[in-house]
Amino acid sequence: MKLKIRQVILTTAAVIILALAAPLAFAQQDTQGKPTAKGQMKESGKEVGKAGTSLGKNVTQGRVMRGGKHFGKHMGYAGRHAGRGTKQAVTKAVTP
Repeated sequence: MKLKIRQVILTTAAVIILALAAPLAFAQQDTQGKPTAKGQMKESGKEVGKAGTSLGKNVTQGRVMRGGKHFGKHMGYAGRHAGRGTKQAVTKAVTP
């Protein structure tokens, strides 16, 4: 009985912590005002660097799957930044 209560309490606490941590992580994106196309492209390059670094560190420690996952996440963020920068540059060039 005590084990079941402990499991319920720990599961509930984990759900609450994860539910509160996600909005805080999203709040850290783009905190320096309106980003420019140039800034987005620079950030894309930084993310590619982070991707290679995280992959290399994880592979040297024998964690190939984790390295691949982190590599993919960073490359996704890099693509997002590149896409946003391209959109801003095209919008600025096309609009009179």
